[in-house]
Amino acid sequence: MSGFDPWRARSAALFANEAFYQAFADRDYEGMSALWAHTLPVLCLHPGWPALVGRDAVLDSWKRLLGGAAIGLEMSHPRIHFVGTVAFVSCSERVGRDWLAATNAFAPEDGAWRMIFHQAGPAPPPPEAAPDPDDSATRPN
Repeated sequence: MSGFDPWRARSAALFANEAFYQAFADRDYEGMSALWAHTLPVLCLHPGWPALVGRDAVLDSWKRLLGGAAIGLEMSHPRIHFVGTVAFVSCSERVGRDWLAATNAFAPEDGAWRMIFHQAGPAPPPPEAAPDPDDSATRPN
């Protein structure tokens, strides 16, 4: 993506992150598949699963997860950071009474922001939302 604009990138990556959680909530495999990168390397670490490397392995996991019982996952407290043109979104996920910390990474591919990484694991409840003292969205690396 030539002419990298950090404000547009921030909005687009956060929109992609919301779309990921919407596809999860809707159990929308096609929507989930469209979000993951097609040519960039991808990696997914579901809680308690081995590392899934490559688009086929990652999408197979989502097909199984989305085809099973509804999980009732809610996302909150997203924070975005950039390393070059890769956006990392850290957030909290709530499943029932349990909390997870998650990191999702998005990169530009064919003019769209595509997911290249997802990891979630057990965590304590997040503190109440507070401004990010190091809002790196204004200063992409």
